[in-house]
Amino acid sequence: MGLLAWTMMGLAIWHFTIFLPDRSWGGIVGAFCGALVGAVVVGLIVSGIHVPGRHDTHVVTALEAIPGALVGIALMYVVGMRRARTSA
Repeated sequence: MGLLAWTMMGLAIWHFTIFLPDRSWGGIVGAFCGALVGAVVVGLIVSGIHVPGRHDTHVVTALEAIPGALVGIALMYVVGMRRARTSA
């Protein structure tokens, strides 16, 4: 259940990329992948490489994924900007 919470939080944060210019590596799909992977990776790191089960999942479990989703989106954005600069 913890993995589901992290994934859903990454998906929720990804929806805010509509307000960013489309310069992410892979476009909106790249930002989506960055948000999901970042949310899950940081969620795993914070929980000590342990996926919380059904009875261990709380609201805080979902909130742990917010920094990872933001870092994942930012990373995809930076990579996209660099690729655009080098190809121009």
